[in-house]
Amino acid sequence: MLKVKSRFRAIIFDMDGVIVDSMPYHYLAWYEALMPYGIRVSCFDVYSKEGERWEKTLRELFLRSGIKVSDKLFKKIFLSRKKIFRKYFKRFIFPGAQEFLVCLKNKGYLLGLVTGTPEAEIKKILPSSIKVLFDCIIAGDKVKKGKPDPEPYLRAAKALKTKAGLCAVVENAPLGIESAKRAGMFCIALTTSLPRQYLSRADALADRLDEITAAVDKSCVLKRKRLNL
Repeated sequence: MLKVKSRFRAIIFDMDGVIVDSMPYHYLAWYEALMPYGIRVSCFDVYSKEGERWEKTLRELFLRSGIKVSDKLFKKIFLSRKKIFRKYFKRFIFPGAQEFLVCLKNKGYLLGLVTGTPEAEIKKILPSSIKVLFDCIIAGDKVKKGKPDPEPYLRAAKALKTKAGLCAVVENAPLGIESAKRAGMFCIALTTSLPRQYLSRADALADRLDEITAAVDKSCVLKRKRLNL
């Protein structure tokens, strides 16, 4: 069983791949949006860059392929990706996620959400019944520097009016882990997107959300049931 010795005032969650099982749809959207330009991306390409600002990810993918790209084309591809994502996206909440958040809320923990997803897209991905549980939401387009910079998580700590050392972060991607650690926070990583070897910078690892509940608060026990909201 996962053991966490520290006591926390706030629990901060990433969204994609932690609360919402949405990463396969992000991959499919990037794959189809880039295919007309001769750029092939793998799941690893997308999952390992999760949390990074989309402009930076896209620019690196074009650079890797040796293709020059204009700002106009950048925007066109991004809009295409959004359209494809909306076409395929099915909202699946990870088993027990909502129950865990409700329990933590009732126990007096401060709850934060830090995601690289733009604010407008959060509204479409995250159910309102879950969104209202968070005391602060830091969207990807509301920070100057995205993950792996510590700014998103530091902004969350400031919004929650608590010290970084009293925050625990639940992540699933290397850049998110780096962001949390650089912010001075304890980080638990879930292997929902990538194998453990890519998440080694985290303080603790778990395969599922229900494995970390007792470690954070013993009174919060998850039901292992997938919700389709």
